[in-house]
Amino acid sequence: MSQGFFDFVRKQGVMGLAIGFVLGGAVSKVVTSLVSDLLNPLLGLVLGSTEGLRSVSVALFGAQFMVGNFIATVIDFLVIALVAYYIFKIIGIVPAKKTLPKN
Repeated sequence: MSQGFFDFVRKQGVMGLAIGFVLGGAVSKVVTSLVSDLLNPLLGLVLGSTEGLRSVSVALFGAQFMVGNFIATVIDFLVIALVAYYIFKIIGIVPAKKTLPKN
């Protein structure tokens, strides 16, 4: 039974997947720190908030909309997606653009 498991791990590339999962978590933490510790305070200053971007809110009909938190989360996602794209591009997973032949 254990030999079948080890064959599965070798053939399916489970170790590469595990390494990618761990590195993805680490990159996510670094990018989240970049956004929350550096970008959010700068954007908060621009928007007039001393506590950073996440504290910016809008009151409408008695409800508080945390627009700053939403914007910070979107920025976090976009930076993570951009970092992942460039990592994949560097290691060759993202294919180059193909040009179509002209008729």
